[in-house]
Amino acid sequence: MHFLSFITFALLSTFASASAIPRAATVCNGHAELCDRSYGNVTFVGAHDSFAFSEDPLALAADQRVDITSQLNLGVRLLQAQSHNHSGTINFCHTICLLFNGGTVSDYLKTVKAWLDTNPNEVLTLLFTNPDGASLKEQWDPAFKSAGIDALAYVPPSLPVAQKDWPTLGALLDSGKRVVVFMDTGADTTQVPYILPEFPNIWETPFTVTDKSFPCSVDRTAGPLANDAHMYMINHSLNKDVLGTGIDISDPWDAATTNGLTSIFAHANGCAQFADGRAPNFLLLDFVNIGEGFKAADTLNGFA
Repeated sequence: MHFLSFITFALLSTFASASAIPRAATVCNGHAELCDRSYGNVTFVGAHDSFAFSEDPLALAADQRVDITSQLNLGVRLLQAQSHNHSGTINFCHTICLLFNGGTVSDYLKTVKAWLDTNPNEVLTLLFTNPDGASLKEQWDPAFKSAGIDALAYVPPSLPVAQKDWPTLGALLDSGKRVVVFMDTGADTTQVPYILPEFPNIWETPFTVTDKSFPCSVDRTAGPLANDAHMYMINHSLNKDVLGTGIDISDPWDAATTNGLTSIFAHANGCAQFADGRAPNFLLLDFVNIGEGFKAADTLNGFA
């Protein structure tokens, strides 16, 4: 499917998802049209390793050039971050905390909450990794509560949620539950109901991609839903081998091309076959302030 077909699909879905129930929200994520659009039928720009920002071109572990608040102000609506245990707390770190330490999860979430407080008409997704198996009840939940984001987090009536069954953005805003939280491993909603397991709800394409053509495949997913009933995320960030060492780093030098319309649309078109012709729900990008990622999302949402 070509990206123009995505536009047609998005526009038709806008009418199909309109609700007869009156709503209070009139502008949702910057567009009145999105208030009646299902969360499962919107394309959001995501920031990969959102905490790992630096303006220093020699900071090779940095995947972003602007800070979290700036990312959100640009239009990022999914923040991704990798966690690690560090000195008894969970921090957001790039692979290991000695390589790039973005500070505590609690402080990060407080920054996000401050932005949410000044932007009440925005639905935001948080996608966190938990490779060290930090305790949900003893570490993650207290971090969310210290920031006050737990009170804003959406809890579905049942899991998994099929792509077509998510509420509209307007309904999320009207309910006050406008933050959707996913975790890649270790999520247990019997312990913390608002931290949702990622892969039964979202599938991903491969990451650490070094092929500029971004061939699409379903890399990580889980049942019981079929892949085409999941939401999905394309990991659209290019990596390069450092001087033949076998160590891959993010590629800021080609970011304008990687985050350009041609590259993003080609990746999205390649993935449509696995998603019943739908556009990606999430475009996960490095260096979100470079290129045309937000224009790509607007086009996939039918606004450009």
